[in-house]
Amino acid sequence: MTKADIVNEISKNTGIDKATVLATVEAFMETVKNSLAENENVYLRGFGSFIVKHRAKKTARNISKNITMVIPAHNIPAFKPSKSFVNQVKKQK
Repeated sequence: MTKADIVNEISKNTGIDKATVLATVEAFMETVKNSLAENENVYLRGFGSFIVKHRAKKTARNISKNITMVIPAHNIPAFKPSKSFVNQVKKQK
């Protein structure tokens, strides 16, 4: 499902015009991205959490060039679904 499909589905279910729904969806995504960029987690009860995970510095190897490199510590965005979300997906077959 693409962003356009989501906008069409919300527009069809709510009766709100597509332009307004698109602006709302894009504003939501931008707000989540900005919050995670500022190291703030986003919690949506019944849906899940957008969280920032910290990855420690580690040593890796490039086996094709036979060199060792250090990957610095960094943060990555992650999504953790709620229990009800996971259970709903598990029941679908």
